[in-house]
This record gives sequence, structure tokens and C-alpha cells, in this order.
Amino acid sequence: MTTKDAPALKSARQPARKPAPDIAEHKAAIQRDNRRVTSYDVALVAGVSQSAVSRCFKPGASVSKTTYARVMKAAEGLEYIPNAAARSLITRRSNMVAVIISNAANLYYPEALSELSKQVTRRGKRVLLFTLQRESELDAVMNDVWQYQVDGVIAAATLSDAQVAEFARRRVPLLVFNRSLRGQTANTVACDQYEAGRALASRLAAAGHRIFGIIDGTQDNAVATERRRGACERLAELGLPEPIIVRGHFDYASGKLGLREIIARNGGRAPDAVICGTDVMAIGCLDCARHELGLAVPAQLSVAGFDAVEPSNWLSYNLTTMRHPMQQMAAAAAELLHKLIDDPGGVAEKRVFAPEFIEGATARLAPVSSMELAA
Repeated sequence: MTTKDAPALKSARQPARKPAPDIAEHKAAIQRDNRRVTSYDVALVAGVSQSAVSRCFKPGASVSKTTYARVMKAAEGLEYIPNAAARSLITRRSNMVAVIISNAANLYYPEALSELSKQVTRRGKRVLLFTLQRESELDAVMNDVWQYQVDGVIAAATLSDAQVAEFARRRVPLLVFNRSLRGQTANTVACDQYEAGRALASRLAAAGHRIFGIIDGTQDNAVATERRRGACERLAELGLPEPIIVRGHFDYASGKLGLREIIARNGGRAPDAVICGTDVMAIGCLDCARHELGLAVPAQLSVAGFDAVEPSNWLSYNLTTMRHPMQQMAAAAAELLHKLIDDPGGVAEKRVFAPEFIEGATARLAPVSSMELAA
């Protein structure tokens, strides 16, 4: 064999690659077979390997501009949609984040779920929603969460020591949203509910209110508990009478019934001010005071709530309330959970946000210095 014959032999042993099929023809063949487009079809049409197709659909993966352009052109022509379930088998991630939230929380944080979903989606994941009628039902929901093998969990609910430990045992990143877990080590993003209650009580007391009523939330709700505790402790510090506290269920009817019960327990007289655990209850309280009992608000009765839900800003109510910085809180929650998913061994963080006081027109208020509010 001569040297000049070698290239011919080499060519014979390694035949040239077959030309890639036409996109339209291959798509028609797939439709005739009545099957779904796969990554193999995209690879065949683009003239690349299946692994190259996978890299093109994986954020941050290394792939040349030429290969990426060919794969995207083939994928678009074939109307290919990556199989999330199949990709999760390779990456060992579901790209799903569970959000556990109570129905009551949906009432007084109407924008919370929307903001959390938006922020989680920006980071390449999707929200799987689990709702609770009551926060005490969390154990039953957690059994469902494990089945979906989510990458992480954002829980807007109070967890026990055992429940927090179970997340750690299963190595599922946990972010507690707007709850304070006393004595527990967990990553947390929250608004300071205790200080919100103190601030509201301070502003009302500074305006001369002395007799207070509080329409509280359900017993198992930590947010309502912290708000009530902050208000009560601040009123006690100021030497004011103990407030009349009635239990509510975070709904409109609780506000109406709560006001009537407070008045009955106060000898048939309206108190100076009623602090409601949520705006929805405050709106019920307002309507009862104005339209059923004929009380002038705020001249005869001041009413205040928490959360600054959309109706609280309507001209008919213009409620005095406390607003959560929900957009910043949701962004912080998604960022921190994403960090935990990438680095599960990191040190637990707690990010606390301050509420904003909304003066509104339903309470008599006097200007209070920052030093007096912090006292």
C-alpha cells in the first residue's frame, strides 16, 4: 500500500455523516406516526447529539452559538417542548417549589402568592401550591409535599420542632415566610408583627384613646397572636386599661360580630378604638359601626387593621392600617430559597422587614415622634 492510498482507505472506514432530514418532512413523519416530538428528533434535524440538545435547554450550560442556533431552529420548526419530568431524572431536580399557605393568609395577603410565584419563576422554577384550612393541618399536607419531591418549600405557616426536623432529615430546603419560629433554627423572611402591634397601639394611645377593643384572629395563627401581644404589651406599658379581646376568624362577619361583643362587654358603650387583626375584619367592624349602630367613625370610634389589602384603600373605607412590604419580602424569600437549594449546608438566615403605617381616615391620630414610637 502506497502512502497516497491511505486517505482513501481512511475515508472508506469512516463514511460521511448522512445529511440532516428536512424539518418539514420530519415533522410530517412524526405526525403520521401520531407521536410526540422528542429530543432525538431535534438532534437528528439539527445534526447534533442528544446531549447537545439537553445543554441548549439547560440554563447556564456551555454550548457554542452555532450549535445553539441550529438546535433552536430545529426545536421551533418541530414545535418541540422539553419534557420536564425526563429532565428531572437527569438533573435530580424537579424544578418545583412548594408554597404552603393557609386560606386565611390568602385573604389578608392577597398579593403574597402572586409575588412569590413571580419571584420563583424568575429563577427558573415553578410553584406547586398547597393550601390549609387551618395551620394545625400542616402534618397532613406535608405528606403530600414529600410525594412531589420538590426542590424546596416556602411555608407561610407555623411549624413545630418535629416538622422543622423532618425537613432537615429529608434534606429539603425550607424557608419560613412571615412567621417567627421561636427557639428554632430555620431560614426565615418575615415582617415584624409584634412591632406592628406596638406601633399601632402607640399611635392610637398618643391621640388620647384609652378604652381599647381587639378583634383577634384564630388561636392557632401566629401572625395574629404576635400582633395582639405587641398591642397589649404596649398598652400595659402606657398604664392603660386591659383591652377587651374577642376571637375572630379573619372574615367580614367576625368584624361585625366582634364589635357588637366588645360593646356588650363594655356595658353597652363603644370603646375609644378597636384594633382588628386583619383589614377584612376591620372593614366588617367599620360597616357595622357606621350602618348598623350609627356610630361616627372616627369621631366616636376609631378603627384600625393590618395588611393594607386592596379594599382598605377604597374611598368608602380609607382604612388606618399597617402595610407589609410584600414585594421585597417575596423577592427575599425566593432569593434565599434559591441559595439554599444550591448550597444546602449554608448558615440559616433571618430577614425581618418593618411594616409601614398607613394613616387612613378611620382613626383619630396625633403626630408621634420616632422616639415615642420606639419606646
